[in-house]
Amino acid sequence: MKKPYRHIGSLRIALTLFVFLIMTVSGVIAACVFLLARRFGMIPPAHMATLIPILMVVGSVLLGTALSALVGSQFLRPIRRLSQALDAVSKGDFSVRVPVSRGPEELAALQQSFNHMAEDFSGIEMFRNDFIDSFSHEFKTPIVSIRGFARQLARDSLSEEQRREYIDIIVRESERLSRLSTNVLLLSRLENQQIVTNKTDFYLDEQIRSCILLLEKQWSEKEIEFDLDLEETTYHTNEELLSQVWVNLLGNAIKFSEPGSCVEVICTHADRSVVVSIADHGPGMDEETRQHAFDKFYQGDTSRASEGNGIGLSIVRRICELCGGQITLSSAPGEGTRFTIVLPDAE
Repeated sequence: MKKPYRHIGSLRIALTLFVFLIMTVSGVIAACVFLLARRFGMIPPAHMATLIPILMVVGSVLLGTALSALVGSQFLRPIRRLSQALDAVSKGDFSVRVPVSRGPEELAALQQSFNHMAEDFSGIEMFRNDFIDSFSHEFKTPIVSIRGFARQLARDSLSEEQRREYIDIIVRESERLSRLSTNVLLLSRLENQQIVTNKTDFYLDEQIRSCILLLEKQWSEKEIEFDLDLEETTYHTNEELLSQVWVNLLGNAIKFSEPGSCVEVICTHADRSVVVSIADHGPGMDEETRQHAFDKFYQGDTSRASEGNGIGLSIVRRICELCGGQITLSSAPGEGTRFTIVLPDAE
């Protein structure tokens, strides 16, 4: 493992040289002053033997103290800047940076580490603010809708048909709010999780089939068919966690597919990996939507915003990362969307 400060002696050497130079310079200056004083007869010859050593010591101490105060202030300036920057960060200012000095390597490494820390804090703060804003907006929308239609139900002039319609809307928005809460909590847990626990052996192809059956209501209502090409695959990971990937991706494929169309699902082995591909024949994505597809709360198709919450693909990507795999997508307007998941072979 690489140590952060390999040249640990450079700062010590710099401080030693600093003290040595101060003492040498002060001694030389004191000696020159007393030599000049002796030459011009400013020191009585009778007292030369006793006064010169005493005056040399006193003069060296005074000159050394003065030079240390003068030069030391310059030498310690980067440390003062770093101290001020740390104080600013402690007060919530993550935009502060310190210039990297050309002095000892330890000091330069410390300044670079501080700048990296401040950049990370700045990114975390920006993410936190964006997340809170998006989260608040996503929660506010169904709550406002539920409140509005609940007030409408209090009107005596409503017909029975209108009353049932408003009740259905309230139920849908309540379910949407419940799904949003569940997904946000799941994503928060996954983002703080570093390893996959509770691993078991299971058939990956059968898991995908089970997830398709789980979504039968959605695809049967749209009369969607499935084109399956699933190799028998034994996999070793957290079965429940990985099922979230297939439920989200299959749910998206069904949601964006045209009625009566087909969803293609392929599971194969390639290059010591397991590759799963899920493709729909829906409207596809433009360039901007593809770039932000995995962002939290992003929904490219606003006409279907009420059917999702923009967190599903973020959950899918994080699970793939935890399993040591990756997910990519290919799409074009009018040509559908294909998600490809590559997982390391359990064997």
